[in-house]
Amino acid sequence: MKRRTFLRRAGLTAATAIAAPYILPTGRLFATTGNPPMAGHVVFVLFAGGVRQQEAMYQRYLADQNLDVEGNILYNMLTGTPPDIKIVYGVDTPDGQPGGQPISPILSTPLDQIGTLFKEVRYSSGGTGHYTGLSTGVSGHYGVTQGLQQRPVHPTIFEYLRRHAGAKATDVWFIGNGINNSTPLLNHSEYPGYGWRYGANFFAPNITFGPEGEQHLDGFKLYHPEEELDPINKMRIFLNQSFMQQGGEIPHLNNTPEEKEDIKAFILNTFERKSNGQIAFPPVTDNQDLSTIGYATEVLRWFKPKLLVVNMGAVDSCHSSFTSYLKALHRADHAVGFLWNYIQTQIPEMAGDTILMAMPEHGRNLEPNSILDENDWLAYDHDSDANSRRIFTMMAGPGIDAGLTVGSESSPVGDAADIVPTIAEILGVKNEVMNSGLLHYDALSLFDRI
Repeated sequence: MKRRTFLRRAGLTAATAIAAPYILPTGRLFATTGNPPMAGHVVFVLFAGGVRQQEAMYQRYLADQNLDVEGNILYNMLTGTPPDIKIVYGVDTPDGQPGGQPISPILSTPLDQIGTLFKEVRYSSGGTGHYTGLSTGVSGHYGVTQGLQQRPVHPTIFEYLRRHAGAKATDVWFIGNGINNSTPLLNHSEYPGYGWRYGANFFAPNITFGPEGEQHLDGFKLYHPEEELDPINKMRIFLNQSFMQQGGEIPHLNNTPEEKEDIKAFILNTFERKSNGQIAFPPVTDNQDLSTIGYATEVLRWFKPKLLVVNMGAVDSCHSSFTSYLKALHRADHAVGFLWNYIQTQIPEMAGDTILMAMPEHGRNLEPNSILDENDWLAYDHDSDANSRRIFTMMAGPGIDAGLTVGSESSPVGDAADIVPTIAEILGVKNEVMNSGLLHYDALSLFDRI
């Protein structure tokens, strides 16, 4: 084979593999028999890491640190007055006060007034570990017997949409905030009859477009196999780390040439937009979660998918730093407000036709651990006490009741497993999903909870 021919073919192969780890077949295999879709698109934000109801829903801020300071730091999502003293959760002030300047709200009207808030939802089964929580969010089933480095034991919402609604591969995306632990494994299960053929494209943008991605992937560089073995080996190691889950095998790729070229063009375009400072990052982008959200908007802008699930996890710092947790929680709210505003103002095809959902994967303990942070505030773990099973869910968009709050601490409404049947109802495959017998026994669409 001539060198030029080899390089061209090698470059195309590398570009296809680089673009997305899971490029999947398209085409409807099973006709849907469900109700008509409520909307054309769903964006689901997972507040991974564990969020205490006290700082979120009940706006206690520092009240549980034995300080008489309360206030709402989630004011894009929730109605409420922010704290007026001891501000540590924003960006640094010009005179150097750490976190002393709150981030300006993006939405003029909070999402709880635009949509419906389920104030007290329960995590009803198993331990409150991160992976079990994330897996429940995308599968509607508590995988209580599975651990890290395992795929969900029951089908994910991605698989239901691809199998029963005929969604193509580029219609469903899982955007991870990294490739650690089992995050890249959440895009599909290994359940018989579902699995990789119906999974979502997984994308870890901070890896692909980070320093290593720029070094190895930008421009889809071509290497001569004899003269440049070192760069080839570095690319191979990078791809393994990015897309092969620490040594696991990438499933067989079986996508249309058109989809492969579309994803390749997206990657190239995003590198170019990053180089030109055109990526639509949130106004404040000082942690990995916010960077992830910025790249998620690029996926939305390019593909207009039926379903995009994006994972944020910075609030997990609450194990050792309550101050860092407050900052991350405030930024998660900033991310959600930015995401909603971007869809409504910058993507005409999705504006008015998208339902946004948000939910933590679990809560946090009522009582603190013994770790003091830089402000001498105590940190919180999530050890499966009753408080760590308390979460919230909210949704906004067409067909969603505006300004409705459902449930209370004494009368909770909803389960962490409800997201999957809710998305299924929004996108028109509720009957297929509910009749599969593969959800948690208590899972219901949130519309049926109201």
